[in-house]
Amino acid sequence: MLTAPMKDLIATFPLGFVASVTSEGAPAVSPKGTFLMLDDKTLAYGDIRSPGTRANLAANPAVEVNFVDPFKRKAVRVAGTATVHMKGSNRFALLHPRWPEVFGPLSARIGAIVEIKISAASEIWTPPYDDGMTEEDMIATYVAKFGALYS
Repeated sequence: MLTAPMKDLIATFPLGFVASVTSEGAPAVSPKGTFLMLDDKTLAYGDIRSPGTRANLAANPAVEVNFVDPFKRKAVRVAGTATVHMKGSNRFALLHPRWPEVFGPLSARIGAIVEIKISAASEIWTPPYDDGMTEEDMIATYVAKFGALYS
């Protein structure tokens, strides 16, 4: 389900913007910076302090996540069904050892792992690619833009 370019983008930019639905039916988007790919059809993130998202997913497990490469101006959109595994559960104990390798000491603060079974995944490219821009052009443009912001 996830292609090699999708996996590369997610591994490089593991900050995913998670869209869930509140009990009132309103959309809710929250960034999560601890995503890992478990396999081609499963993503998960370590939940540190997102009780609202956990409550939304408990009531309605439908979820969509967007990952963005701000330099290439490409993204990955993933839709699926989420399951929350609280600290102390067997599934949490099985999955959690993967987080310290990538996220170090931050992984000790994870209180739940949210596992997402992917039902659909797609790549999104910004319109300038339609006009002939290359990845190299986009990278140069946005490295200069962001560099100027933080220099």
